[in-house]
Amino acid sequence: MTRQNTRRAVVLTGVLATVLTTSLPLQPTFGEGGARRDNVRQEQVVKDAIKHAMEAVDHGKQGHAEKLVTSAEASLQLALKGGKDPHMADAIANLKEAIEHGKAGHADVATKHGEDAVTHLSQVK
Repeated sequence: MTRQNTRRAVVLTGVLATVLTTSLPLQPTFGEGGARRDNVRQEQVVKDAIKHAMEAVDHGKQGHAEKLVTSAEASLQLALKGGKDPHMADAIANLKEAIEHGKAGHADVATKHGEDAVTHLSQVK
């Protein structure tokens, strides 16, 4: 190859690289990975919320209203981060009721609300 052909090849390669990098749609390539990561995070938040709500129910069945409140509050904090699913909204309402009744010392009623919260959290998509 002559020097002129080498320069021409380098310039054409540079032009081709520039055209390809500016014309290819980059957003779909990188956008989908972030969406998937967000779904995984939400799924983990919901799983953790379910775990704490189930702990609250277990404490309620044992008559431990104070421990029920602690676990239900932890579940509520996670549920508030869990998205805008209708079941999540119902679970949040049930967790608030469980906390309110648990603070009043009504472990049996709080347990029922906790069970309802677990049911709704399990249905979150």
